[in-house]
Amino acid sequence: MRQITDHAGRRPLLLTVPGIDNSGPGHWQTLWEKELDDCARVDLGMWSRPHRNTWVNKLNAAIAAAGRPVVLVAHSLGCHAVAWWNRLEQTACGEVLGALLVAPPNLAGLPKTSRLASFAPLVREPLRFPSILAASEDDPYATFGQSRKMARLWGSRLVNAGWLGHINADSNIGAWPFGRYLLEQLVLNLSWPTIPSLPQGKDLPKRGTDLRIGLE
Repeated sequence: MRQITDHAGRRPLLLTVPGIDNSGPGHWQTLWEKELDDCARVDLGMWSRPHRNTWVNKLNAAIAAAGRPVVLVAHSLGCHAVAWWNRLEQTACGEVLGALLVAPPNLAGLPKTSRLASFAPLVREPLRFPSILAASEDDPYATFGQSRKMARLWGSRLVNAGWLGHINADSNIGAWPFGRYLLEQLVLNLSWPTIPSLPQGKDLPKRGTDLRIGLE
């Protein structure tokens, strides 16, 4: 099993947040859970008929139960669950160090019968933690321009992942090594919560480290 750590060797809990219909055995999220230490899936339930508040509550419970800081790894509709959680929940926000958001779908103009409808409208508040939004040039569920808008609203760093469709199992990318690289760079540059008291008079690491990963 492989570990993903920051520059000080600290290991956050990686929580994967799948999209609609869950992530199957060939999905990169599933493969990461098998290959990485400290990586677990949030069981959002109602996979085929997702409900925004239910998913937000399940995500909040998983974060609160983690027992240590976490990094969220969301795909598709799971990205919008993260955005709504960031807007609606306050108590556990300090436990989230960062998020990798992959291929969030466009929510504009959805019919009321759409399975995504309860997640509309698009959250317009910035996330309160560093994030990377990876988008595909030919995602059938969001144009690259729409992805750019979501990244801007959420304060995420936008990364062009190439021509990979919806960046899922159908993209034939296996464990998606480039996505793993993005995750590693995100974790490497995280700012961990400040320890309340100084240990034996030693200086604490400074907070607020910029997310500089050299990606455009």
